Amino acid sequence: MNKENIRPASRVDAIEEYYFSRKLKEVAALNAAGADIISLGIGGPDRPPHADVISTLASEAEVHCNHSYQPYTGLPALRKAYADWYQKYYGVNLNPDNEVLPLIGSKEGVLHISLAFLNPGDGVLVPNPGYPTYSSVSKLVGARIISYDLDENRGWMPDFDALEEMDLTGVKLMWTNYPNMPTGAPASKELYERIIAFGQKHNIVIVNDNPYSFILNDNPCSMLSIPGAKDIVIEMNSLSKSHNMAGWRLGMAASNPTFINWVLKVKSNIDSGQFKPVMLAAVKALNLDDDWYAEVNRVYAERRKVAEEILRVLGCTFDASQQGLFVWGKIPADAVSSEAVADEVLSQARVFITPGFIFGSNGQRYVRISLCTPVERMKEALERIINMKK
Repeated sequence: MNKENIRPASRVDAIEEYYFSRKLKEVAALNAAGADIISLGIGGPDRPPHADVISTLASEAEVHCNHSYQPYTGLPALRKAYADWYQKYYGVNLNPDNEVLPLIGSKEGVLHISLAFLNPGDGVLVPNPGYPTYSSVSKLVGARIISYDLDENRGWMPDFDALEEMDLTGVKLMWTNYPNMPTGAPASKELYERIIAFGQKHNIVIVNDNPYSFILNDNPCSMLSIPGAKDIVIEMNSLSKSHNMAGWRLGMAASNPTFINWVLKVKSNIDSGQFKPVMLAAVKALNLDDDWYAEVNRVYAERRKVAEEILRVLGCTFDASQQGLFVWGKIPADAVSSEAVADEVLSQARVFITPGFIFGSNGQRYVRISLCTPVERMKEALERIINMKK
């Protein structure tokens, strides 16, 4: 057999290895050579979950019967905890029996939802700039990607007039993400109402990806809080950012029972229930009091000041009202590109920042700095960049 005659499925040729997967290999190689790269690229919280959450995981892992397969729909206690969390912080009433579906992280949810709603050739509206996985998963399922622009001059909000002028024939799904990643644009009731009205008018299912609503934001908001939203909206959420549990892979989807059942049909044929001690620890996390969120944001606010100063040193401009785990800055007019800026900072200052082009063409003139690095290291990164600029 000649392996040169074997080719992967065409869907593999349609996508590339995830940017951070490739770039982190490069950073790891540089570190192995002694470069001591300071990473301000990835949005993975560096601090641990609450001590009680970790204690719950440890104690429940000691229980012998907790190591068997678990329900595809998660523990009833976990679904109830998600529903109670949505009621307490978002004012959204969810039936934990049929309107909440735990996920092994939101990224997996992007795939499950796409498989549940999109046939090959169906249209999907994807924001530019936006989370790259929306596009890559759409390609994997054979959907037809229709990019819609987000622009700084409109506060990174959709241009609804432009959307109405598009040929929306065969469009079944629209991805939204507010508070927005990568731009930090905040959510609002008015924005949510306009998105929902657009979806209802054109029979397009809206999927709102909402993992950043607690980060540097005093008013967490859910699209499902808008009357009638459940009829057309699926909202994904996650404990990765709000509870420092990124590696635990704890996400959820909420919607009407019909949509949730369709997603469950896909999910139950792809993965299995989560580890029971992890789910019980998530219940503990979801029941933390407001002091937890206040402390999380105290740390990020301190780091945010350093990130903003880094952008100033690089000659970037930014919107001080941004929310979430990142700071999004526009590069100087005389800079070649975001990739050139990021490569220069990496090679000369030994600091890894994210070039905005990976989020789409509308991110070409921007860079993103993560707040997921201890403030001492961020200050060191700032000093390195200051020295680079001398």
